[in-house]
Amino acid sequence: MSETPPNTLQYRFDGAEDAPVLILGPSLGTTWHMWDRQIPELTKQWRIFRFDLPGHGGAPAYPGGSVTELAARLLATLDAVGVQRFGYAGCALGGAIGAELALRHPERIASLALIAASPRFGTADEFRQRGVIVRTNGLDPIARSSPDRWFTGGFAATQPAITEWAVQMVRTTDPGCYIAACEALASFDVRAELGRIGVPTLVLVGSDDQVTGPAEARTLVAGIPDARLAVVPGASHLVPVEQPAAVTDLLVRHFSTAWQPAYDSTTGHVAIMAAPVKPALAAVPPQTRPVAEIAPAAAQPEALGRPDPYDAGLKVRREVLGDAHVDRALASADEFSGDFQEFITRYAWGEIWDRPGLDRRSRSCVTLTALVAGGHLDELAFHTRAALRNGLTPNEIKEVLLQAAVYCGVPAANSAFRVAQQVIREETTPEE
Repeated sequence: MSETPPNTLQYRFDGAEDAPVLILGPSLGTTWHMWDRQIPELTKQWRIFRFDLPGHGGAPAYPGGSVTELAARLLATLDAVGVQRFGYAGCALGGAIGAELALRHPERIASLALIAASPRFGTADEFRQRGVIVRTNGLDPIARSSPDRWFTGGFAATQPAITEWAVQMVRTTDPGCYIAACEALASFDVRAELGRIGVPTLVLVGSDDQVTGPAEARTLVAGIPDARLAVVPGASHLVPVEQPAAVTDLLVRHFSTAWQPAYDSTTGHVAIMAAPVKPALAAVPPQTRPVAEIAPAAAQPEALGRPDPYDAGLKVRREVLGDAHVDRALASADEFSGDFQEFITRYAWGEIWDRPGLDRRSRSCVTLTALVAGGHLDELAFHTRAALRNGLTPNEIKEVLLQAAVYCGVPAANSAFRVAQQVIREETTPEE
């Protein structure tokens, strides 16, 4: 077990100290205990390193708002304990961290397994909306719905103890760290970079995963040059918990046979292994036999030079207003209004909203007040949604509107309260 400074992660080791290190990365809302049933078998060959995400499993609540930051904290932790090279298996957000390490620090990873993972997890709107719900209602609505996302219906019905354990894992997570992890997933997108992952990779997915299912797994396999696909029948998103024996067997087979040699500092070379033929993994029981599919990755152009303000503005505009709103605005643009859409994307969002002088919470406060003063109720509605995404709570929005009532007038604030109240109800009511 570890004591955890802000730039590292809570961790534990299992297995012989002289064995090669295999890291197991957790999913959002879980702890390292999601891997408990893999440990007895894996420790026969490897020294297992498990870690908790910030604010999960009692870990200190130092939020990490990007996958890059979480990967950096993991590397800092590994550096502190003297681990330089390792195999890595991660589930969902843990898989995103593994992909990030393989892309940015390929010299550290000998072999990779991406479980219930995706090069992009849903849409940014979905995760930012989840953050709004947690900020307003706490984690209980997310905790109660977790079994539906994580397990098949049959498993949840026949394993009530595990189902309740899953609910309690989420309930005991720090809300601020959960929201930050949602933000990390919202901004994660490595679709254009998959061809640069150069280590042997197993992509493993449950056949019934409705969160990051077989389609997302096939995208990973098609993009990563040395990747194989394993589909586990009868499993949903948290496949290591629902089908532990099948997952353990697949991990043992992958890491036993696909471990890329390290760089040799004495010769300046690394051993290059022939690209493997990619059939299904052999000798696996029929009920857990993986399906192998592979396609070459398309070459991806490198971006050169300083990004155009339009590109930065479009990114910020989507992050603040949501993909659905921006898609509607751009889709409705025609020859008459297209220049205006380009103008506001480039200058309002690329030049002003992207400036470092104010954080987005502050910019939302200023914007709401200005819209109340101008009586722009349509824009007030979608900027109220934006304010929630930017981290303002409903109570803080109320305070902004009360302040506006003093300086902009009671009638203007009365109309603003009516609009904002409706938006807040829609955005903060958990789905049943």
